[in-house]
Amino acid sequence: MSSLSPPATFSVADNRWADVRTGTHYDQVSLRTLFLDAHRIDDLAVPHPPAASALLRIAVSITARITGLDDPELTASEWNALRRRCLDQGRFDPDAVHAYFDQHAWDIFDPVRPWLQDPSLRTQCDHSTGINVFVPGRPGGNNLAWFSPHNHHTAQPVPTPEALQILLIHHYFGRPGKGTPRTIGKTTSAKQTSGPLRASVSFHPLGRTLHETLLAGVPAFTGEEQLPGADTCPWEEPAAPDPKAPLRPPTWPGRQLTGLSRHAILLVPGQGGATVTDAYISWATQQPKLVTTDPYLAYRFIPQRKNVARRRTLHRADASRAWWRELETLLLAPDEHGAHRRPAIFDTLNDLPEPVRRSLRIRVHGFDQDSSQASDRQWYTALTPPLLNWTQDHDPVKAQRIAECCREAEWAAHQLATVAKAAWKAAAASSPTKNQQPPWAGKALTRYWPKAETVFWRLLDGPDTGAPAAFADAAAAALREVTEAARIRHNSAARAVAHAVRALYRRPSAPRKAA
Repeated sequence: MSSLSPPATFSVADNRWADVRTGTHYDQVSLRTLFLDAHRIDDLAVPHPPAASALLRIAVSITARITGLDDPELTASEWNALRRRCLDQGRFDPDAVHAYFDQHAWDIFDPVRPWLQDPSLRTQCDHSTGINVFVPGRPGGNNLAWFSPHNHHTAQPVPTPEALQILLIHHYFGRPGKGTPRTIGKTTSAKQTSGPLRASVSFHPLGRTLHETLLAGVPAFTGEEQLPGADTCPWEEPAAPDPKAPLRPPTWPGRQLTGLSRHAILLVPGQGGATVTDAYISWATQQPKLVTTDPYLAYRFIPQRKNVARRRTLHRADASRAWWRELETLLLAPDEHGAHRRPAIFDTLNDLPEPVRRSLRIRVHGFDQDSSQASDRQWYTALTPPLLNWTQDHDPVKAQRIAECCREAEWAAHQLATVAKAAWKAAAASSPTKNQQPPWAGKALTRYWPKAETVFWRLLDGPDTGAPAAFADAAAAALREVTEAARIRHNSAARAVAHAVRALYRRPSAPRKAA
């Protein structure tokens, strides 16, 4: 007589899956414990930066719920006073934490309401997507397994804690293009659109404890009106959203931070729920994307574009770009005539208590992806020193000096690429292949940026010396280094490089504006 296996179960609220760090100690905790012990935890330690960025948005939404900071009827002064009281308490109220987590369903393998999933994919998709497609980095389908032991016939299960973090990556950074076909009524489609954070870089406030981090990360309500209770997170809904229904507005803060996914996903558990063996990934909606402002993203405005919806673009992730190059955008106050907008979360940080504000750093999480294709290049993370005292709101002289140095560094890089390309053409006496960057330009820029970073910090820490000449020196040194062999062998190369170096020190005839 055979016995039935117990149903698979894994509670996001009560099973360990979220990586955290306290000092040099690393651990995995449940979502409930993450809030109960947030005052003892230094930081998240999620290994995949896009998953960490997604988890921070979810945790901030829950923070707003359990503290009452999600009340749209609070005035700005009342809201700031409430956040200060929460910080002064030193920890989240355990009763409020338990009340919130006891109120909702958190089992990711629940047959009716699995957390952040759509169980209807079992019947609306005629086949699963496959675990190898679900896991980033594994070859899926007919793709060749160049550097991976995984293939279509060796689909290894994924531990459930890791699968949960990958689930978040798909919801926030999911790829566009063709997915698993989904049939609803008489309509069958495999078309997917990109996730809300695809190809983006996020800037999250980081406090001395996770408790401070989450409270500092709650965005303030900036809308005109919102009824209490109108905002819901996906897990607070009684059922998965109807994929054919019009999209609900991105209300603050829950739907704004957690309810914009373009992908429907369903995980298939292994025995007991310890692993995930398969997954369905398809489209969640075919409706156009809603226009909203994510509080942790920087934006660029291009007023010349005729299409109003396309005048605002994301500050895209670039794994080759050092974080200090973003300081101009982060530190300068919003300017209605400026091209860049710093993340909206920075507008609330000045109201934090002085000890919290002075120690606050910024965690940078980026995912370098192709925004319109299914190409994932590299994810990355960085941590700034405490920098809020450098903002224009507190030290306008320092902020302007930083902005000047950032602009001069970018200008010198632009000049370096231009003169290196011209020098290569002159030395080679022929144009390079069309659309191919001359070797000197790329190599020189690779050498330049580490030098420019050294110059940048020296200019900030030292006397008020001229930034243009300092960055031109760095560019000239980089160009000389990459052309040394050519200059020794060929007089034409030596002459071309000498002319290029002189050009690096030439100033433009009109004042430059920030790009």
